Amino acid sequence: MADEPQDDATEKPKKRRATRRKRRAKKKKGEGAKHGGGTLTYPKHPITQALRIPEAVLTNNAGKDCTDRDAVKFAGLGWSGVYATEISSALKYGLFQRPSAGRVEPTERTRRIFRPQKPHDKRDAIREGVLSAPVVGDVYRHYRGENLPEDRSFLANTVTESFAVPRERADEFITVFLEDLQAAELLEEQSGKQRVMDITHMPSETTGVSSAVTAEEHLKKVSKGVTVGSGDTCFVMMPFANPIGGYYSTIYEPAIKKAGLTPVRADTDIFGTGKIIDQIWSGLNAAKVLVAELTGRNPNVLYELGLAHALHQPVVLVSSNEADVPFDVRHVRVIYYDVNDPFWGDKLIAKVAENIVSAIKNPQEAILFQKT
Repeated sequence: MADEPQDDATEKPKKRRATRRKRRAKKKKGEGAKHGGGTLTYPKHPITQALRIPEAVLTNNAGKDCTDRDAVKFAGLGWSGVYATEISSALKYGLFQRPSAGRVEPTERTRRIFRPQKPHDKRDAIREGVLSAPVVGDVYRHYRGENLPEDRSFLANTVTESFAVPRERADEFITVFLEDLQAAELLEEQSGKQRVMDITHMPSETTGVSSAVTAEEHLKKVSKGVTVGSGDTCFVMMPFANPIGGYYSTIYEPAIKKAGLTPVRADTDIFGTGKIIDQIWSGLNAAKVLVAELTGRNPNVLYELGLAHALHQPVVLVSSNEADVPFDVRHVRVIYYDVNDPFWGDKLIAKVAENIVSAIKNPQEAILFQKT
């Protein structure tokens, strides 16, 4: 009869099989997370380690394509998931390519590293690999031209909140990132701090970044999810006297417009009217984000910076040197530029535009002091 209880003799085995499938799936997922098995978008290994297996295939297999397992054997290793992840890292750096499923082949980038034909081939190829690697390249572009945070926890917060690196893997990623910058010769010591070199807008034959994301492409990527209204402004705090005063029309106006905002600066003509403070206060209050040119430690700029602090407004700090940056705001991101660099203007326009957008998206990075 339809309302009689059914015999569960066949149902129990089905439930047991379903349970076993769930356990296997859960175990597989856990192993994937443990070894990175396709769950990580960035390379789990620094480029120096990821070169090991591609070098072995280049040396011991004449650079010909082979299966993943054979590639590991050429490196004198036994096959395991750990080395599968290492191959995955090599692919992310562009050291391996896949001519077909399950097979790998060393790329021209790998050949340039181990068989350089020009003086800077090895350095340039490593730079290409680092700057084109997922997430690693994006974090480089985020910090180029800036000092890295001295407190590692600040760096961890940035890669977690801005680049979707899992919180539990932040320290692992930072280790890879720093080793990659060292290998690519993209870190330099400035006043005892680590500054990320900005090699954008330079000829590819000089920097080896021909395959890297351009500044324009990076700005588009940073701008995703950011809403800017037609009346939104960016207030610029800077000296009026040349040469720095001239940067307003050549650097800051173009950068602010590139970010989609309207540039505003207190007019030099109103200094004698007695209304300058009113206009500055109004401009600071109304602005969506502020830019402060700190070179020269101009008193008016520092005064306006203090007002911005009181208003808890996000500020993009810019200076040609660290000595001109007040010590109590050095924990905030500061863009540094070098007028002796022939590309400094283009670099600074691109970087200021990106940091304005970043300050809108993540204002906590650009507010001098948080409210308590």
